[in-house]
Amino acid sequence: MKSLSYLVDAQVMIGRCLRHIVRNPEQLAVMLLIPTTMLMIFRYMFGGAVATQGTSYVNYLIAGILVISVGTNSMPTAVGVRQDMADGIVDRFRAMPMLSSAVIIGHVAATVVRTTVSTVAMILIGLLLGFRPQAGPLDWLAIFGLLWLLAAAMAWIAALFGLLARTVEGASGLSLILLFVPYASSAFVPAHTLPDWLRAFVEHQPLTLVMDTVRPLLLGMPTTGQGWLAVLWWTAILLVVAPLTGRLFRRRTAG
Repeated sequence: MKSLSYLVDAQVMIGRCLRHIVRNPEQLAVMLLIPTTMLMIFRYMFGGAVATQGTSYVNYLIAGILVISVGTNSMPTAVGVRQDMADGIVDRFRAMPMLSSAVIIGHVAATVVRTTVSTVAMILIGLLLGFRPQAGPLDWLAIFGLLWLLAAAMAWIAALFGLLARTVEGASGLSLILLFVPYASSAFVPAHTLPDWLRAFVEHQPLTLVMDTVRPLLLGMPTTGQGWLAVLWWTAILLVVAPLTGRLFRRRTAG
């Protein structure tokens, strides 16, 4: 019965965060406008200047935009967690017989929903800009599964930033890391075109592994084992960050 009660607590907090998305135009802007603007800018500014090994630039670019959109959709999580801590609503929840970590779970689930909506929107807009996927049903399932895993892991990281920050402004500043780290990857240009000192980092960072898995899946090409490595990386990150965030949340609320 207690486990069922915990599920109900999590469901209530998830519903609360989803309503925040609908009622907050800023979250809708982050979810859709930022990735769309980036897709259009890079598609038309660099579309004719970057060699992408036998495929069009928009076909190459879309995987990077999808991963970057995960980062942008994780940013409101840090701000939301910090806002909850500052507003005192967490103290009210503590006075109720509920699962304390349900607050964080709600924010994480909302991030996954934002990512799903943004991913579908980016694919549809990409089709209008010339993107031509060759993925089969299993490929699409693998793409969304990997992006959901990435979204969950980055949402827990964002929640951790929200707990570490002392102010809402500080949480907003820390969350920018989630936006800019994906830039140091194979999102916009192939890694082999980069200087050697930068190429070594770009080729082996976890976000590049996701992009280099999603890209061939979208184009109906083999993934050369990168997919399993990406899953291992982000599963390990999730298993480390989620308990760490939960422990810090309990410490902050107990204080």
